[in-house]
Amino acid sequence: MLVMSRTPARPKRSPGRPAKARGDQRERLLDVALTLFSRNGSAETPLSAIARRAHVTPALMHYYFGNREQLLDALMDERIAPLVLRVGLQLAQAGHQPAALVRTFVTTMMTMLAENPWLPPLWVREVLTESGSLRERLLKRIAPQIAPMLARRFAEAKASGALNPGLDPKLTVVSLIGLTLFPLAAQSIWRRLLDADDIDTQTLINHTLALLGSGLGAAASERNPP
Repeated sequence: MLVMSRTPARPKRSPGRPAKARGDQRERLLDVALTLFSRNGSAETPLSAIARRAHVTPALMHYYFGNREQLLDALMDERIAPLVLRVGLQLAQAGHQPAALVRTFVTTMMTMLAENPWLPPLWVREVLTESGSLRERLLKRIAPQIAPMLARRFAEAKASGALNPGLDPKLTVVSLIGLTLFPLAAQSIWRRLLDADDIDTQTLINHTLALLGSGLGAAASERNPP
């Protein structure tokens, strides 16, 4: 009797589950979402636009993230939080001296922002504005792990006489954030106005550290001699 061989049955997959395909589509969708959100804002970027830019179907977008809120949670937990927590880890190892804390914060923060150019404009659009979609997520999940800790260390340094008595520990944190985030968030403006395309990240870091370390005292005294 002739027995015909049977073709092995293909494994079944759950309804709606995408087959293993070209690279990691989910990571690609997160990349595209970050790019579009930082450029246009999340409120102006429908999920269908992300799917279209990533060359996938809207159904696949919904399979991975369900809705906008779940996508924002994924962006915060998987992309933004690890970067900010990297700064926190470096600060935890920096000791308690103000100079070391400032140097570590400035160097780590500006390097991280330069390596992830989508983050400064996203921060401005989605965190600094009152209606920003990432504002509450940042305040509840990430910021409490870094800003209060840094303020406490500056307060301890001030109490021990290691910090300039004219500085407020909490406002020192605000100043650090402003001096590291703003130059990279606004670089498309000041580079054009000042013809400053030759300024690289290390020059920015060195300038910021010099400004924080020495201030404008010498220049001010030269302009206004006693």
